[in-house]
Amino acid sequence: MKTEKDLREVNILLCGVGGQGTILASRLIADAAMKKGIHACSAETIGMAQRGGSVFTNLRLGDSVRTPRIGKGRADLMIAFEPAEAVRMLPFLKEGGAAVVSMEPIMPVSAMVGSSSYPAEEILSYLKKKVKNLTLVDSARAASDLKSAKCLNVVLLGAAVMSGCLGLSEDDIEEAIIDRLPEKLKDLNLKALRYVKEKNQ
Repeated sequence: MKTEKDLREVNILLCGVGGQGTILASRLIADAAMKKGIHACSAETIGMAQRGGSVFTNLRLGDSVRTPRIGKGRADLMIAFEPAEAVRMLPFLKEGGAAVVSMEPIMPVSAMVGSSSYPAEEILSYLKKKVKNLTLVDSARAASDLKSAKCLNVVLLGAAVMSGCLGLSEDDIEEAIIDRLPEKLKDLNLKALRYVKEKNQ
């Protein structure tokens, strides 16, 4: 029998740039929700993903959900794979909502060729001022510790579980990883899922 918490609507926004695994992360969440009998509705905007362009997913969980669109100021949780993308999508986060943000910037081409700069410190400072329930994830350190940057999407999912705003448990996401990912990737991603929790113990 479902509890009241199971039936509560949860609006999740995932954002980043092409190649970071945002789509897989959203599908793992949706898989975990549906496995528990929770309705999941999503819509992806991929844009120029293959060229490092913006990617974001609207993901809504709950029995009352009928459309995937999350309006401005309605997201309970934002999982951002890149700091500047977090700032860009911040208007969609509700007051008191939680944000899990990777601290590792993905430099735009214009910054790399010197025509503009990427003010990383200013971006992180802005997020700290604007979001009270903010979890910053040191993605570079995580990639070094795990010896892979390919599972950072799951590191962020682990941090999202710890935020308490995802509406799903670590066990729920673990089951989705086991069901969806190839055998050779499972152990690494299960370590990634627990990474933030273990670092905070």
